[in-house]
Amino acid sequence: MSTMTPNQPYLLKAFFDWIVDNQMTPYIVVDATNELVEVPQEFVKEGQIVLNVSPSACVNFAMDLEFISFQARFGGQPQNISMPCQAVMAIYARENGAGTVFAVEEDLTATETEKTIEDATEQSTRPSGDINEADSDNAPVPPKKGKPNLKVIK
Repeated sequence: MSTMTPNQPYLLKAFFDWIVDNQMTPYIVVDATNELVEVPQEFVKEGQIVLNVSPSACVNFAMDLEFISFQARFGGQPQNISMPCQAVMAIYARENGAGTVFAVEEDLTATETEKTIEDATEQSTRPSGDINEADSDNAPVPPKKGKPNLKVIK
């Protein structure tokens, strides 16, 4: 299986554009313990900092697939701010909280995800003649007719 690049920077950019396009104020929550994060440390609380990244609050805002950088005022003093996209833990609209929280990389186990995908692929590509008695006992049951329901699988 080929390795893909992280989707977090793409999602971050999409949520930023969506929030701004809806005339709302984008805020990001940043992991200030990341060694590549450059923010005023006096505003960091419990290893995190919340930043207003709206176009009206930032000067020279730049976001690519690796870094975010801009200039902003903190306590009236201009500051250069920069961080890798992976340091952004969440993005949301100040007005209504719409946005997303990103999973921390340590929480994600790629091998479990790959195993699940491989199992699903193997089952979906198995020829129908390969099914034996044991498989038929575990075969999915067609849904009952009537009112639909949603089953949450954790």
